[in-house]
Amino acid sequence: MTFKMPEMFRVKDHGGDETCGAFKVGHIACIASSGCGWEHVSVSRANRCPTWEEMAHIKNLFWEEEDAVMQLHPPKSKYVNTHPFCLHLWRPKEADIPLPPTILV
Repeated sequence: MTFKMPEMFRVKDHGGDETCGAFKVGHIACIASSGCGWEHVSVSRANRCPTWEEMAHIKNLFWEEEDAVMQLHPPKSKYVNTHPFCLHLWRPKEADIPLPPTILV
C-alpha cells in the first residue's frame, strides 16, 4: 500500500511536500493530503463531475492498481460541499477497506 505524489503533475507554485499538494492532470484538478489517519484526493473539473474513468485514472496515479480506495457517501448531516463538481477518494492508513465477495459485484 503506497500513497504517492505524481510529481510530473504537481502545481509548483501551490506548495506541498511528499504528503500533500495540488496537481493538474489535463483538465482535472486534484488536491492530495495524508493526515489524521487518512489518505485523501479531491478530484474536480470546472464544469462537470469527473467520470468513472477519470476517477480510476486519478486513483492509479496516487495509489497502486491493487490498492482498494473508496468514494464515500456520508450521512447527509455530515455533507461538506464547497465545489459542485468535486468527488473524493479516501483510504484509511491503519485499516484495510472491507470488500464484498467478487460474486456480489
